[in-house]
Amino acid sequence: MPRRPRYLPVGIPAHVTQRGNNKQICFASDEDIAAYANWLDEGARKYGVLIHVWVFMTNHVHLLMTPTQEQAISRCMQYIGRYYARYFNYRCKRTGTLFEDRIKSHPVQTSMYYLIGSRYIELNPVRAGMVSDPADYQWSSYAAHALGKEIRMWTPHVEFERLGSTQRVRQISYRQLFETELDSKLISEIKCAQETVFVLGTEKFRRQFEVLTG
Repeated sequence: MPRRPRYLPVGIPAHVTQRGNNKQICFASDEDIAAYANWLDEGARKYGVLIHVWVFMTNHVHLLMTPTQEQAISRCMQYIGRYYARYFNYRCKRTGTLFEDRIKSHPVQTSMYYLIGSRYIELNPVRAGMVSDPADYQWSSYAAHALGKEIRMWTPHVEFERLGSTQRVRQISYRQLFETELDSKLISEIKCAQETVFVLGTEKFRRQFEVLTG
């Protein structure tokens, strides 16, 4: 059965999920995550991808990123998969496929869902019971958004910058977003978009996207 075409237009953020094959671990140490992050940064710069949000879990990765060129995200993820899989297999003395055959990705309507998607991604370690506060998890973009940590691969999205006139105000406003729980209906919408790789947005936005992409 042919694969459904992937539509990730230039300028529209996409939520990308990359998982270990058969849900196996793809990071066995902090050094592994640091190596993956390094190739992610390299691939993003090489192919024209802006990285806004991320979380690196034991057996999967969530990213919110904007392509600035055609096919930029696909090429970036292929770059990471090629170099990181080789590194991990060598280090762990293993062979075979490391990641699932194809990443999952879907466009995100920024005005309605960007900050919701950002919270959903950065709360992954909390939902998994690894930490009680996203600030306690090292391998996510929360430190950049909420705490002002300088991270080379981070590009703040315009929706984040609209939270305040200064970086400090934006950080405070961002932290306040995490004081309320994400609505279960919104979480279901995000998960559905992940699994179906359909657009995450309002009905009007989905119709506009359909016209845009054909």
